[in-house]
Amino acid sequence: MISKMNKLSFLIYHKEYEMFLEKLRELGVVHIEKRQGAEMDANLQAFMQKRTAYQSLLKSMKLAAASGDASVTSQPSMATIEEVVDSYESQQEHIQALNMQLPVLDKEIDAMEVWGEFDWNVIERLKANGWQMQFFCCPERAFEDTWTDEYNATVINRKGGQSYFVTVNPMPVELEAETVRLPKRCLSELVREQEELKKAIQTANDELDRYCINHIPVVEKALEALESDINLMEVEQLGGERMADGAIVMMEGWVPVENDAEVRKLLDESGVYYEIRAAEKEDNAPIKLKNGKISRLFEMLTKMYGMPDYGEFDPTPLFAPFYALFFGMCVGDAGYGLLLIALGFYLKKKLSKSMAGLMNLLITLGAATTIVGALFNTFFGAALTDFGLPEWMRSLVITGKWDGLDYDKTMVLALLVGMFHICFAMTVKSICSTVRYGFMNALSDWGWWLLICGSVVTGTLNYLGVIDMDMSKMALIGIGGVSAIGIYLLNNIRRNIFVNIGAGLWDTYNMATGLMGDLLSYLRLYALGLAGGMLGGVFNTLGMQLRDSMGDFLFGVPGWICFGLIFVAGHGLNIALSCLSGYVHSIRLTFVEYFKNSGYDGRGVEYKPFANNKKNND
Repeated sequence: MISKMNKLSFLIYHKEYEMFLEKLRELGVVHIEKRQGAEMDANLQAFMQKRTAYQSLLKSMKLAAASGDASVTSQPSMATIEEVVDSYESQQEHIQALNMQLPVLDKEIDAMEVWGEFDWNVIERLKANGWQMQFFCCPERAFEDTWTDEYNATVINRKGGQSYFVTVNPMPVELEAETVRLPKRCLSELVREQEELKKAIQTANDELDRYCINHIPVVEKALEALESDINLMEVEQLGGERMADGAIVMMEGWVPVENDAEVRKLLDESGVYYEIRAAEKEDNAPIKLKNGKISRLFEMLTKMYGMPDYGEFDPTPLFAPFYALFFGMCVGDAGYGLLLIALGFYLKKKLSKSMAGLMNLLITLGAATTIVGALFNTFFGAALTDFGLPEWMRSLVITGKWDGLDYDKTMVLALLVGMFHICFAMTVKSICSTVRYGFMNALSDWGWWLLICGSVVTGTLNYLGVIDMDMSKMALIGIGGVSAIGIYLLNNIRRNIFVNIGAGLWDTYNMATGLMGDLLSYLRLYALGLAGGMLGGVFNTLGMQLRDSMGDFLFGVPGWICFGLIFVAGHGLNIALSCLSGYVHSIRLTFVEYFKNSGYDGRGVEYKPFANNKKNND
């Protein structure tokens, strides 16, 4: 649900402005409204640029620390943020300079490898004695045998269709071949220098990794202090409007109803003139979500799409069960679900408190996957019914073909879930439109709800034998007639009837082309679950075949080892792919199919109280 908000307006004497802001920030519950068109001064812009630089530095240092030795523990650092920035950039420049030398060495080694190892001192002694050694290369077909006798040519190597040869003569010669210029160092020396350079690069990278591990807290602390300063400066410059020649500053903000008493107490003690009134739907108040333990886990998805308007509804409790169900259907394996639960509890103890909510979400999705996977008869790619389940448990398993249809039950179930999800979304849209705009302004939504949901209910009752075909036809005619009034005639009671008919026809086109595509999207739940189950079964089969083929060797131990390796690697890959597809497609069904049919816009502003960073983190 959405927390109720009060709108707060107050006037502050300019000399008390900064002191009052400090008290307000310490309280940490007031969302300050920023003025439209307000401009930042150069000082604030410089602070924001510095924040961007620190954020980029922190990201780079965390990447470097993650690639370093995990056994290295962070040591307290007394360095300043300026010293850390200078040292990090200096080390990066040193590593970059070393890396730039490596391609040059690689090129020289490539040039020398075709000639092999030789001593340049020998060539210099030949030159001192009046003999010139030259290096040439040419296509093998272009090499002339007469060069051997005339110019003392000797082929050193043939590679890639080229002949590499040298000539030794008293004077330099010119041949129909390319003259090769080589570095004045032998191959072994270049290789040794290359190895030393690689060791130096590795050493420099290791030193940088250790430096980052020890100095990340310095950057985090500096960034936290900078964020606090920017927050204060933004409120000072963008939140307050100076009046009466700058003597008075007027500010507006929002405070949750549950924090109203403490805000009033602060304002009364500060001697500030203020007014507080309840927020209205048209005020576009900031949104603070307030949900139970389970629904709260899915608030991150709502924020990812967009917060609701103050006059809208909080979609989180409504889509949370469906998201968990969709994820479970996409993964569709009880064994994978148990692994996700175990992983969630393990990481919850290892990671920071800020990640606890994400781990609780992982545990919840794992529980949904376990339940759905058990119903779908899959446990690590194997059929649960092969494990000797009791009869009452077998009766709960969803397998086989749908009665009277040549389709899997799980495929039909995916379509039924999608149909119910769309009908549920249209119900939510109709109710919320009625609450926000009144019943007369929601007749079009109710018309479409009656047509779609009424047709689904009528068809279901006919399929179950509750009503016969004649009664179904009469019910559909009645539903269509009543729905048409709302869809084509009363979709906007303030418009001309012919305009309403045109708008209704346009809505009909959109519904006809959109609903079928929306419904078919839910088939991916079946397809992804089926693909994951089949892939898990393939890994099991491969492991068992390899184990059986090695059953007589060393009492079958190597076979079981190979089976274990295939089982762990195969199912590890499969669970990663299944979870990725479950996460992405469940979001798609929520953001596209559900939000579109429920009329959710997600254009609200998130409640962000003016508070110090420590209070925000708490």
